[in-house]
Amino acid sequence: MLGRIRGWQRRHWRERSKAERVELQSVITWGLSIWAFSGTWLVLPLAGDLRHDTLPVVLGVLLLLVGVLQCLWANLLTRPALDHFLGRAPLAPRRLAFPAVLLGLGIALVLALRLTSGIEPFSSRLLLGAILTAFGFVYALVVPPRPYLVRGTLTGAACMALFAVTGSTTVEVVWIGCVVAFCLLFSLAACRCGAWTLSVLWEAERAREIEARLAVAEERLRFGRDLHDVMGRNLAVIALKSELAVQLARRGRPEAVEQMIEVQRIAQESQREVREVVRGYREADLGVELVGAQGVLTAAGIACEVTGEVGALPAGVQSALGWVVREATTNVLRHGDAARCAVDVEVSQGRVVLTVENDGATAVREVGGGGSGLAGLRERLAEVDGTLTAGPVEGGVFRVVARVPLGTGAGQGVGSASPRKSGSASPVPGPGSARASGSASPVPGPGSARASGSASPVAGPGSARESGSASPVAASAEEAVA
Repeated sequence: MLGRIRGWQRRHWRERSKAERVELQSVITWGLSIWAFSGTWLVLPLAGDLRHDTLPVVLGVLLLLVGVLQCLWANLLTRPALDHFLGRAPLAPRRLAFPAVLLGLGIALVLALRLTSGIEPFSSRLLLGAILTAFGFVYALVVPPRPYLVRGTLTGAACMALFAVTGSTTVEVVWIGCVVAFCLLFSLAACRCGAWTLSVLWEAERAREIEARLAVAEERLRFGRDLHDVMGRNLAVIALKSELAVQLARRGRPEAVEQMIEVQRIAQESQREVREVVRGYREADLGVELVGAQGVLTAAGIACEVTGEVGALPAGVQSALGWVVREATTNVLRHGDAARCAVDVEVSQGRVVLTVENDGATAVREVGGGGSGLAGLRERLAEVDGTLTAGPVEGGVFRVVARVPLGTGAGQGVGSASPRKSGSASPVPGPGSARASGSASPVPGPGSARASGSASPVAGPGSARESGSASPVAASAEEAVA
């Protein structure tokens, strides 16, 4: 039984987002409130104040049956009515026909009880309030406030007139109007205001999603600019060198081999620089990750304690351990229901030990393929000769421990290369290098050609011009041959 309860809790509560949890809580609260009103304003007056004659008892039983049907129908319509209010799916008006019939039947039964003197005036007002509230909780979500208030006022006036016709005193009729007004405003405030709060919460949730997507898009643009800075100038030089080599080779000049060797060297240098950019793009800083993990876990209601110093650690070690903190934090939020999490960084005997413990994780999936999951963490730690252990320990605690030695190679591992900033392109060393700045710089070597930062005057390596005029590089090659 406990296992089933925990399974239901995991499926219907833990796996929901915060907005979904608030919405579920609101729907349950509305449903219980309807039953609470019927129990206190309908069942108790009928049980304690109903006259024990045949006709009043029959009318009381029918009224009780109408009240139960109202509560059941209101519970069934609460979720569709909320979806209608939030704009997810419209609620067909015909679905309110049966609740409206129950409302009219309930008012008629209350009037009949009052006509037969089967119940006291005070109890009749409570019965009327219970019938109106059961219908108003759903109706307030479907109809805009102004039509709701207008129709509610007309309903209250009709109830006052009917009770006046049955011989009720003026004071009793006024009290009927007060009860109708209270039920009208209470239903509007309880349901409409709660639904409006949910709509604001969902708007904030969507805004956070859009913000996250924009942050990802901005980071992609930054990464694209870095790649352009690295590759743009090198590809322009490769294109110039290749066309120059083609022109030299057509004339049988041995310098063509030297130009192609230079092209090969520049290509290898470009490959190395791209790897540095990608490695810096995937770099994680341990200090930043610790602060971020503490903030995220605290916002999720998990008490998080971080201990240890990370300032003196090599960049490669910080990067590898930063990914461990990021993945462990994700696992705490995604795979468990922790109430406490402790992160400790300890440096002793030539190694650093990172320990992450939480008291609510049940299982952590191994995800292979480098880059996510514990398998990806082990690959990152292996680059700095580190190890990773993860698993449950005594007391229902899940522990992740990463150990990295502080040797000479630790600082040269992951994250030792930093990404290049936009617009700060460095020249390719050696002859024939070109700078990718705003103004074009000459390419040294036989026959110079200028390459701007936006476009190259060369159609591509080995491209042949079909027009009568030679390209600038071809002219340079001819001058070099001459």
